[in-house]
Amino acid sequence: MAVAAAEVLCDRSPMVAVLSIQSHVAYGHVGNSSAVFPLQRLGIEVWPVHTVQFSNHTGYGEWKGRVFDGQAIEEVVDGIAERGVLGSCDAVLSGYLGSADIGHAVVQTVQRVRQANPAAVYCCDPVIGDVGRGVFVRPGIPEFMRDVAVPAADVVTPNHFELDFLSGAATRTLDEVQAAVATVHALGPRVVLTTSLETDDTPGDAVDLLASEGGRHFRVRTPRLDVSVNGAGDAIAALFLAHWLAGRDAGSALGAAAASVHGLLAATEQARSREILLVAAQEEFVTPSRTFPVEEV
Repeated sequence: MAVAAAEVLCDRSPMVAVLSIQSHVAYGHVGNSSAVFPLQRLGIEVWPVHTVQFSNHTGYGEWKGRVFDGQAIEEVVDGIAERGVLGSCDAVLSGYLGSADIGHAVVQTVQRVRQANPAAVYCCDPVIGDVGRGVFVRPGIPEFMRDVAVPAADVVTPNHFELDFLSGAATRTLDEVQAAVATVHALGPRVVLTTSLETDDTPGDAVDLLASEGGRHFRVRTPRLDVSVNGAGDAIAALFLAHWLAGRDAGSALGAAAASVHGLLAATEQARSREILLVAAQEEFVTPSRTFPVEEV
């Protein structure tokens, strides 16, 4: 009977499952608080592992809570592994890393999942910094992302600033961006989604996203919105991963993710909310109110 029970635990569920290792806040939406619900709304089973548990995101200037260490992450993953389900995990998703210690725990988890399911993929949102703010993570994290996490990933979702850091080149033209993407591909990932992209030919009232896979580049251009909130990058990484897992096509995944995030941010702008309206605008994840053309460039 014990053998039969173990076999039941190891049965492959028809539902896609994602192990998401990110920060968590009780109030608002960043990290897992921004990524988990959109994935669930799209019918994906999510196993969230929190790297921190805070009252709210740090953009408020004050918060309560604590940061977990790499051992804490490993202990939770150990418990999941003991359920005999790592073989049914389709993807690992990671975002902001509070320390290299946590980063190593994430990469070790990816290796464990791949041992149980060689078809599983790793989507890394290499959070390092942003245009205008520069690097905002702890010392050592940018280098860890470039040298360890990104090479281990199948899919990466840097913003424009992070693409430049990972490639070691400052980019302004589309040709320069495509060359930088090729450099990142050479590190290991087969899919690169560049968000918040602004090149010399990006209109001032727009923002570009570029998805690259197999030597092809797809661009979506959306209207620039008068909104500045935390957590949008976490949401688009999750949404892009969800749609890429469904079709293994970077262009279609880009179109779907861009439409959903634009709808989410448009609703947030209209409400003049400091937090993204992840729950109120949830229909945007399933049936976006507006879509945008996907152009191969």
